[in-house]
Amino acid sequence: MSKNAYSLPEDKRFSGAMKRRGFITLAGGALAWATAARAQQVKRVSRIGLFLPPPRNSEVDAFLVALRGLGWVEGENVHVEYRDADGDDNRLPALAAELVALGVDVLVTATFPGVLAAHRATTTIPTVMIVGPDLVTLGLAASMAHPGGNITGQTFFLTELAAKRLEVLASIAPSMTRAGVLMQRGNPLNNGTMSAMTNAARAMKVELRPIELDVPGDLDNALSIFGSTAMDGLVITDANAFVTNSALVAAIVDKCRVPSIAAPIVASRGGALVGYGVDFTSMFRRATVFVDKILKGANPADIPIEQPTLFKTVINLKTAKALGLEISQSLQVRADEVIE
Repeated sequence: MSKNAYSLPEDKRFSGAMKRRGFITLAGGALAWATAARAQQVKRVSRIGLFLPPPRNSEVDAFLVALRGLGWVEGENVHVEYRDADGDDNRLPALAAELVALGVDVLVTATFPGVLAAHRATTTIPTVMIVGPDLVTLGLAASMAHPGGNITGQTFFLTELAAKRLEVLASIAPSMTRAGVLMQRGNPLNNGTMSAMTNAARAMKVELRPIELDVPGDLDNALSIFGSTAMDGLVITDANAFVTNSALVAAIVDKCRVPSIAAPIVASRGGALVGYGVDFTSMFRRATVFVDKILKGANPADIPIEQPTLFKTVINLKTAKALGLEISQSLQVRADEVIE
C-alpha cells in the first residue's frame, strides 16, 4: 500500500487540527471554570469569630442551634472560630485580636468588656453584640436606629434594671431597710447603676450600702467584707464577673443570709433568692439574626440595635427555705422558673 493511502487532503488535515485545537481550548476552558467554581465554593464558607468571657455553656449551644436553623451549617457554609476567656475579662482583648488576625467575616461577643475588646481590635470587621451596654451612651454608636459603625446587636439598660430589681426585692422583703449592692470594682457602669438605684431607694426609704469586689480576687477577704456590712437585703448587679463566677456568688449569698436578687442566670447558678432580668438564652438565639443579615451582605451601620422584650423571673425555693421565707403561691405561679 502506498504512503499516500494514509494521507488526508490538505483541507481535511486543516479541519482536523482545528477540531483538536478547539477541543483543547474547550477542555482548558472547562478546567478553568471548574477551578473558579471550586474557589467560589471555598469562599462561600463564612467564618464567625465568637468570643465570650465564660466557658462554653448552654447559651452558646442555643446560638449554634439557632444559626443552623437559619441555614448556616458548620462545615458546609460556615465555620465558627470559638474562644472563651474562662471567666477572666483581661483575656478578652487578646482573643479579639486573635480572631481579627484570622480574618473572620463577623465578630460575635457579649458584655461590656467583650464589646470594648472587639472595638479596640477592629473598626472594620462587622461585630454583633449578643448582649451589652448602651452603645450610644458609650459613643460606640450614633443612634439605636442607625448605629453608623461596625457594631450592632442587642442592649439592655443595666442601670434601670438594677433599680427595678431593688423594687422587686422590696416587694418580697417589705421589712428591708438596708440593701447591699454588689458591684465589680472598676466597672465603668457602677456610677450609673448607683445613681438609678439611689432614686428608687429614696422613694422606698431604703439605705444602699455599695460593696465593690475585685474579681477574680481573694474570696476570704470578700466574705469578710460582707460579714462586717449590716444589711437585710442584697442586690447583685449585672457585672459579667458574677455571671461567670457562680461559686463566688453562692458563697456570698450563703454568708449574708438575707434575701437577694440578681440576673436570672445568677439566681439559677449562684443561689440568689430571686432572679429578674432579661432572658440571656433568648438573646443568644436572637443574635443569630444579626449574623445572618451581615453574612448575606447587610451593613452593620444600618442594622438597628434592639432591646430585649422578654424578661424572666426565677424563684429559688432552696434559698427561701434556708432563709426561713415563705414565697407566696401567686409569685411562684408568675415565675418563669422555680428552683426546688
